[in-house]
Amino acid sequence: MQNERVFKMSFAGVYPHYIQKAEKKGRTKAEVDTLICWLTGYDQTSLQQQIDSKADFETFFAQAPQMHPNASKITGVICGYRVEEIAHPLMQKIRQLDKLIDELAKGKAIEKILRN
Repeated sequence: MQNERVFKMSFAGVYPHYIQKAEKKGRTKAEVDTLICWLTGYDQTSLQQQIDSKADFETFFAQAPQMHPNASKITGVICGYRVEEIAHPLMQKIRQLDKLIDELAKGKAIEKILRN
């Protein structure tokens, strides 16, 4: 039931919090967008369309053009859970995105965050 609540949360509602978290640590909205686009395959226009349509997380990830093949390299703990051990595929994608934003806010270089 808890997962369902998260899946139905509006991505557009959480997005400003991602930006705020990054900006509070001296990072930029452009860097946040770079991470989101890298992970999901959206370009800037399609990302903005998702935000404007107030898509929930389930829709946002279902319509993502292509998850990055290196997304599986996103590891570590976020919200008390190891990202690589999360069983539900959608929850894992959400937590991968959370982890990327967290790394950005902690000052990690974009090149290292992108795991290319």
